[in-house]
Amino acid sequence: MNTLLTFLLALALNAPFEIDKTVHDFGKVSQKDGPVSCTFTITNTGEEPLSIFAVVSSCGCTGATWPHEAIEPGESGEISASFTNDEGPYPFDKVLTVYTSAQKKPILLHMKGVATK
Repeated sequence: MNTLLTFLLALALNAPFEIDKTVHDFGKVSQKDGPVSCTFTITNTGEEPLSIFAVVSSCGCTGATWPHEAIEPGESGEISASFTNDEGPYPFDKVLTVYTSAQKKPILLHMKGVATK
């Protein structure tokens, strides 16, 4: 994501952090390939430690791991997400809801694509 877009995203969220993207598009993925995964990078641009309290998936076919330690100012952490890719074929748009210490409103991250046979 370019710098201007990253800045605008942080401004729109009114949050002391930046996320490299809010949507990961896998494009077409074959069910034969099995699970697919991606990473979202969150950078603490504030002056206080940033905690990720929870990342909740929209269904049982998605999962995520995230740093359970606070992300210090100027540091980054990764939210690793996966989609089982064992249903379908169909288009998919899975949502991860991220709760942080930086704001009351959660962040929505999307993993989307088209599962094919």
